[in-house]
Amino acid sequence: MNTPAPNAPRPSVMQLAIKEKAALYAAFIPYFAEGGIFVPTTRDYRLGDDVYVLLTLPEDTQRYPVAGRVAWVTPARAGGNRTQGVGIHFPKDEKSRQLRARIEEILGTALGSDKPTQTI
Repeated sequence: MNTPAPNAPRPSVMQLAIKEKAALYAAFIPYFAEGGIFVPTTRDYRLGDDVYVLLTLPEDTQRYPVAGRVAWVTPARAGGNRTQGVGIHFPKDEKSRQLRARIEEILGTALGSDKPTQTI
């Protein structure tokens, strides 16, 4: 049985309910190999921190659990009116592959848009 080291911090749990397709487009990170999501937060995180995200997508009642990792941080008062938060990289597993496919299905042709997002 794998037990974490006694001093290992437990991953923090974040909830993100995205209600509109435009908000999902702005938060989705297709540039990560497995996909990812931007989560607005004022809490301090570091690159590589483990996080557990409960994600709800537009027009979908299911909550998708994601055991991800912080892949970038947008600090408070970032330039360009960027929202403070973190980019979470989805893990390389079947659930993440299905989640990415579901997000891409919801976004459809919007994926090809050149509208700015909260990420890149």
